[in-house]
Amino acid sequence: MQTIVQTKQGAVEGLKSADGQTIIFRGIPYAQPPVGDLRFRRPQEHEPWAGTLSCKEFGDSCPQADLSADPFYGKEFYDVPLPALSEDCLYLNIWTPETAGPDSKLPVLFWIHGGAFMHGSGSEKEFDGEGFAKDGVILVTINYRVNVFGFFAHPELEKENPEGVSGNYGILDQIFALWWVRENIGNFGGDPDKITIFGQSAGCMSVQTIVSSPLSKGMLRGAILQSGGGIRALGTTASKEQICSVCQKLMDHLHASTLEELRKVPAEQLRDAAYTVGQGEGLCWTPHVDGWLLGDTTDALAEKGEIHDVAYMIGSLGDDIGGESLLQESGARWCENQLKLGRQPSYFYFFDRKLPGDQAGAFHSGELWYIFQTLDRCWRPWEDRDYALMKILSGYWANFAKNLDPNGPGLPPWKPYVKEHTAPQVLK
Repeated sequence: MQTIVQTKQGAVEGLKSADGQTIIFRGIPYAQPPVGDLRFRRPQEHEPWAGTLSCKEFGDSCPQADLSADPFYGKEFYDVPLPALSEDCLYLNIWTPETAGPDSKLPVLFWIHGGAFMHGSGSEKEFDGEGFAKDGVILVTINYRVNVFGFFAHPELEKENPEGVSGNYGILDQIFALWWVRENIGNFGGDPDKITIFGQSAGCMSVQTIVSSPLSKGMLRGAILQSGGGIRALGTTASKEQICSVCQKLMDHLHASTLEELRKVPAEQLRDAAYTVGQGEGLCWTPHVDGWLLGDTTDALAEKGEIHDVAYMIGSLGDDIGGESLLQESGARWCENQLKLGRQPSYFYFFDRKLPGDQAGAFHSGELWYIFQTLDRCWRPWEDRDYALMKILSGYWANFAKNLDPNGPGLPPWKPYVKEHTAPQVLK
């Protein structure tokens, strides 16, 4: 693989990893910057560029709060400076093996970060694709619009769209990035017909939204739902009416009487006002049922079988949101429903390694260090068993991308969820 690759929009130049085994492309724009008149509009195809675009640094992330002061997650994930923040945030990153070529047709893992739909980016320190690339799998991570920028909805916006919908821009970004990958990943050594999407927390809810949407039909062959998916998982997201109500309060708060005025509000002022107005409203900046992206709630669509018939892995952690049982039970309901529908069996897991260094246990997001093989970026006093577990988890995820089956040489056997075997694969 050369460090310069041609895309539909133009050439991009990446860089080699320190050991020379991976080619990394950071900050590839996958859509037009959603700024100015494109604020609160669905993503648009990026215009072609002349020459070669340098893609050696991560792109900006969507405006969001700084979590470095958070007493737990600040130390765990956000003890390094935030990337630059701007509305010009629709970028993706690719890690591909140095040995890959246009005819390699390698499987692709497409990662969607979490963050309560309020924050996060594809360049957080726990995410890295060098380990996957060495195992013959291409990793893609993306930025998408979050909080007010990704989920503002209003009746006046509906008048601008032929489908009569508004909001859900963050999910539309994800699907647009997925489309971009299908269009271009072949030149990076990937197979557009071997894409597995995976995400955690809000990223997992995004994955479940994508597999429930007709807009992404035929774009993927597998999905991994980590800590946030299933049937009756993290609760329903806000309704269209709730979101529109909060958005009207936001416009009133900013004294913006028209969309034209709202689109001129500086990004930082809009972000801060949205955080203020959203206090006490619960998860108000979320996907919602609009009749176009989503025809019903993701729970209802799953139960009716109106989701993509692809391979699934699903699981949660021992000290996850809602305690041990909430997400584990929602995952089991998902697996049971897949059997009832006559679909291919799902792979069900339960991560229960109590991470060393404090009393946080197997906490929400704790498995990410293992999957992305980034233990050494974390402050924790890892033990030999953690590095062994890291090889197991990353191996399972890579094998699922390759074969839609996590099993492989050197890994503990993992039975799918079937009538005779409903226990999760315990990872500890």
